[in-house]
Amino acid sequence: MRPRSLILTGASGFVGRHVIESARGDCVLYGLSRRSQSRAGVPEHSNVRWLHADITDWESVRAAFRRIVAHGPVDAVVHLAAYYDFTGEQDPLYWRTNVEGMRHVLEATKESGIRNFVFSSSLAVSRFPDPGKVLDETSPPDGVEIYSVTKAAGERMLGEYDGAIKSSIVRFAALFSDWCEYPPLFALMETWTGRNWNRRLVAGRGRTGLPYLHVREIPPMLRRVFDRFEVLAPRGVVIASGDGATSQDALFEAVALHGRRHGGEPIHIPKALCGPGMWVRDLAGRLGGHRPFERPWMAKYIDRVMAVNAARTRSLLGWAPRERLEILRRMPFLIENLEMDPIEWHRRNHWAMRRLRVGPNLRIYAMLEKREKQIVSRLTDLMYGPRAGERFPTYQRLVHDPPQWQHGQALHALMNAIRTRERGIFFAFCEELADRRFAAGFPAAEVCDAVETVGRIAAEEILEEPEAADLREEIEDYVTMPLKFGIDHILDRYDVLAEQRRAGGETVTPVGTP
Repeated sequence: MRPRSLILTGASGFVGRHVIESARGDCVLYGLSRRSQSRAGVPEHSNVRWLHADITDWESVRAAFRRIVAHGPVDAVVHLAAYYDFTGEQDPLYWRTNVEGMRHVLEATKESGIRNFVFSSSLAVSRFPDPGKVLDETSPPDGVEIYSVTKAAGERMLGEYDGAIKSSIVRFAALFSDWCEYPPLFALMETWTGRNWNRRLVAGRGRTGLPYLHVREIPPMLRRVFDRFEVLAPRGVVIASGDGATSQDALFEAVALHGRRHGGEPIHIPKALCGPGMWVRDLAGRLGGHRPFERPWMAKYIDRVMAVNAARTRSLLGWAPRERLEILRRMPFLIENLEMDPIEWHRRNHWAMRRLRVGPNLRIYAMLEKREKQIVSRLTDLMYGPRAGERFPTYQRLVHDPPQWQHGQALHALMNAIRTRERGIFFAFCEELADRRFAAGFPAAEVCDAVETVGRIAAEEILEEPEAADLREEIEDYVTMPLKFGIDHILDRYDVLAEQRRAGGETVTPVGTP
């Protein structure tokens, strides 16, 4: 019997990495990610095949799926990729990733003839229930925050594919690990374990409550979904959570019990004062360049409880979270990791918290997004216009890669590297580009010239923006330098491919020969 074969989008994310680690022994896993496998920290394994793909780019997703299904049948797609932050701002990445990106994945799934689809949603897709009420599998996706709205759009989108794809929706609780890795919990623990003036403060009456789920519960839960796929209703909702919710008072007590901080009983700040206080702190943070995690929009959820009743899921799947992995039972492990290895603790949590600062990389990203059409238009004219033949002769022969798609793909790879501050995203793209162009007979010099041109025009367009006047050094760091290193990756990859071809006895044109 062949092992189960799965495609995982968002394979380099928090959930994706844990699913791969748990399932790689008995499943063939195709991980799709913007980052390379090494940059994502996912170890090599014979059952793990890694593909570079950006779900916001249709051609990128389509090409990845075609490569996968060429190797054999795929049992299911697990769609984990999503964008979220806790700023409360209307970032366009919500729509590009959570809605347009999901459309691309669904279209590729349908085109590839893959029957089963698991959509990773969230309990946050629904409004907080009224006092004394609970969320269950029938709760409507009626949340009002931008993340909730885009996740609800994803759930509805599944209905358009009922004839071709059988889908299941998994609504996850707030996910954490023994290293925390959940920003709101991290912010609370940073406050309560510190020595600052606010180390004993708890908002409202301390009743604010969420359901939590340890990330180690996800792989066994998904296995139950796969095992019972045929009996689950199309687009049926299951809940990855225990019952009830854990309050901030309970979390504070657990931190106080197991931590070594000085203090005493919590000091409850009346809800009426929390909103203005959060607004003042946020304003001070804006002026000082370091905004706090707590934002004014969060005040309306103080003392609200997202209680859950997942009885139907337990009945359908025969699965429930293990008591020893519940948040209050794991707090000693979180505290131990925080106190014994604070460097690793902050490293693991930094990726989520850094989004809260509007740094120069995000300003540059926003300018590139604004000028994307102009950049692609200039690149197309330069490389495919009437005077492009001498400089880019091989590119004139391209018939399978439309110029706009080709330039858009390179620009998106650069933009994603800038947004996430992960240069490896762009380097992985450059290596994949080198593979394609080498196979098509492109000289390395011409490919490098094309890539350098993308960066040069992008930098020129950014500097046309008035607000870029103070970003010249940052443009060098985030645009120019990654392009230079990316060109090095292309040349290194050409050297490797040329050597492999020589070893096979083929005649090789010297690297860089026009």
